Amino acid sequence: MRKLRRFLVIPLLIALASTAACGKEHQADVVRIGVNDLPLPHWDVYKRKAAEAGITIEFTNFSDYNQPNPALSQGRIDLNKFQHVRYLANYNASNHDNLVPLGATEIYALTLYSKKHKSVAEIPQGGEITLSNNPANQVRPLLLLAAAGLVTLKNGPTWDSKLEDVDKSASKVRLTTIDPTLTAPSLESVDAAFVDDTFAIPAGLTQKDVIYTDDPNRPDLTQYINIFAARAVDKDNPKLLQLTKLYHDPEVEAAIRAESGYDGIFKNNDPAELQKTLTELEAKFRK
Repeated sequence: MRKLRRFLVIPLLIALASTAACGKEHQADVVRIGVNDLPLPHWDVYKRKAAEAGITIEFTNFSDYNQPNPALSQGRIDLNKFQHVRYLANYNASNHDNLVPLGATEIYALTLYSKKHKSVAEIPQGGEITLSNNPANQVRPLLLLAAAGLVTLKNGPTWDSKLEDVDKSASKVRLTTIDPTLTAPSLESVDAAFVDDTFAIPAGLTQKDVIYTDDPNRPDLTQYINIFAARAVDKDNPKLLQLTKLYHDPEVEAAIRAESGYDGIFKNNDPAELQKTLTELEAKFRK
């Protein structure tokens, strides 16, 4: 996540040469942070600001969304920043884990892209739309598609909607779930796709390719606020809490805004509010 957020096609755990690799002997005074967009310049600014505050950090860059939470849970990193609250809730519920949100970062509009059409009205009957194969990242696209008149959900649109709730006979389009790293390339052959801006920006997608978007400031979208996550034992760790706040240092935010294609909205929600949303979602996912 920048909506989930950044990219390599091969689903492989990588560490850039300039970063700390998972499993490297750990110095106790170094905070290890897992991200999925390390090539972005703002992390250099962030690391410098942390050093000015007396905190040494090392980054591990992940290209596979399935890796940063296990790495955090296993103690190979101390924080990660790649996911929203809903994704973390689904992970915790599915893996009997208890990772926690330590601070908010930003939220993004959900964007439907097309290289074939200028509006959703142009999508033909039976057109194909691709979206992430991760269940945690499917309900919001379903609600957007229902609002756009492209799918009909059997029991109406709710936050409990699932792919199996799509009434295929009454819907205008058919949905194909794929690895999120492949959604941008899929635009060469499908009518539209939901592409995380982690992958949209490197793929050269711009506003001219957008055919529909939602309003990220809706109150019910708190669950899609991106976060720093930590182990539950570290929920009150002052150094880690300081690092989450450092993300909103004016120099860091300015560096993020300056990056090509950035369209996020910074959020400063209290960790207690984020945890409340997380707990509610985990209860639903565990049913």
